[in-house]
Amino acid sequence: MFKGQPKGLFALALANTGERFGYYTMLAIFMLFLQAKFGWNGATASQVYAIFLAAVYFMPVVGGMLADKIGYGKCVVTGITIMFAGYVCLSIPTPANTLGIVLMIGALALIAIGTGLFKGNLQVLVGNLYDDPKYSAKRDSAFSLFYMAINIGAMFAPAAATAITNKFLGKAGLIYKADIPALAHQFLDGTIAPDKVSQLEGLMGQMPGIGQMDTASFCQYYIDHLSSAYNMGFAVACFSLIVSIAIYFGCKNWFKHADVNAHQAAASATPVKELTKEQEQSRIVALVLVFAVVIFFWMAFHQNGQSLTWFARDYTQSFATGATRIGFNIWALALIAASVYTLFGVFQSEKTTSKMVCGFITAALWIGVYGIYQGQANPLEIFPQEFQQFNPFFVVALTPISMAIFDSLAKRKKEPSAPMKIGLGMFVAALGYLVMVYASRGQASPAQLAGTVSPDPVVPTYLIGTYLILTFAELLLSPMGISFVTKVAPPRLKGLMMGLWFASTAVGNYLSSIPGLLWERVPLWANWAILMGLCVVAGLIMFAMLRKINAATAE
Repeated sequence: MFKGQPKGLFALALANTGERFGYYTMLAIFMLFLQAKFGWNGATASQVYAIFLAAVYFMPVVGGMLADKIGYGKCVVTGITIMFAGYVCLSIPTPANTLGIVLMIGALALIAIGTGLFKGNLQVLVGNLYDDPKYSAKRDSAFSLFYMAINIGAMFAPAAATAITNKFLGKAGLIYKADIPALAHQFLDGTIAPDKVSQLEGLMGQMPGIGQMDTASFCQYYIDHLSSAYNMGFAVACFSLIVSIAIYFGCKNWFKHADVNAHQAAASATPVKELTKEQEQSRIVALVLVFAVVIFFWMAFHQNGQSLTWFARDYTQSFATGATRIGFNIWALALIAASVYTLFGVFQSEKTTSKMVCGFITAALWIGVYGIYQGQANPLEIFPQEFQQFNPFFVVALTPISMAIFDSLAKRKKEPSAPMKIGLGMFVAALGYLVMVYASRGQASPAQLAGTVSPDPVVPTYLIGTYLILTFAELLLSPMGISFVTKVAPPRLKGLMMGLWFASTAVGNYLSSIPGLLWERVPLWANWAILMGLCVVAGLIMFAMLRKINAATAE
């Protein structure tokens, strides 16, 4: 799977891994931060969340247009510098007033602008490596590996956010309780129901180190320290960006030949594939059709940071038992993911010695997993943001399986086209939300809970299963879509086309706020049914357009 890939792929993938680790550490707790600090309801918090995500994924349009003029590498370095400034600002505790909101928005704007310059252009550099005929047949597998590397960073992010949050809460004599932020704000605002006051006071009694403190003081104390603990989680991104830029510059010789846009290639007399005006137009139309469909996938997929996290907080048990516990230890997940690759090594290695070494390592990894499992508490306390580590874990663990399946199909000339994979991905995503509809049976609506948790929460397996199914959909859609863009985009518009891929993600991210807007207005199951229905419709549209798209992008 790694054999025959250019060294530049690994350098660019690792540089992106560091950046994504910081971004997803921030994103794992961002929604919780908004509601804990400012006391916003789901609709308001989801709007801020969705607008930020939309900006993060829309700015690559601007970054791509700029890179098509001045170069991809320049934009990557400028972007990571601006991102660093944004994360520094976001990690500084501010008052929960208008000034605090303005400062937060300014920090988010810097992060969005920096990401726009960095993210898409780094992926164009990856795609340019495979314009070389020597590597062109490995383009799809390369982006699967690149996407896997992104998710290594994302896999560790929720655990890092949780560990940092708990550490700083512990220093203040506090522990995390999902009910407290909403109840504390209600108490301070004078809107708390009488029966909730006793619930809040009961939660106060569970705090290990607050001493004698009246309820009002405790509420403000808890909100301030939880918010500042989240700020420290945001600071992780600053350190991860330093690692990313060090890898980028340290290994630049491995990919500097790919840092050439159409203008630079023309100036240096480097051969560039020429397209007729009609070919260019047909490719652009095909790409735009694909972009339009994937909007609905990203709308459904990016519920992980908001409505799925709310479901984890309000409707899912705050503990895991039995075998499920292993999924909430990031080191166990890392060992399991690594064992998938070593197990593949057993079958793919050409030498008997290599097969034996891979087999021994696989066994050692599983022994390590069992040792961690035996040492876990039963039941094990879990936190809402920890569910977000399942999606990247599944991406990392399933990537070699996905690659093996598609490589086998390719050898038999039966591999589906990228647009067909995207259409299939939409139907798979719909199945994920069918699980959520089933999990929501008989549950009170969010409006009925009024900021508290369900008295009859479901087992964690439902959310884990949903993340698994959504990951299958993601592997069919996201890395294949990125590869498709780098292959089909007209050479002079590569940056712009990659930017438009992210712009479609941006629109989907903004539309992801719809379940947040409906969260307290419709039954719980209806949110998931809406997402499921949109995925099915988008999949049908994709299949209806397949012939036109494939014809327009044929070599």
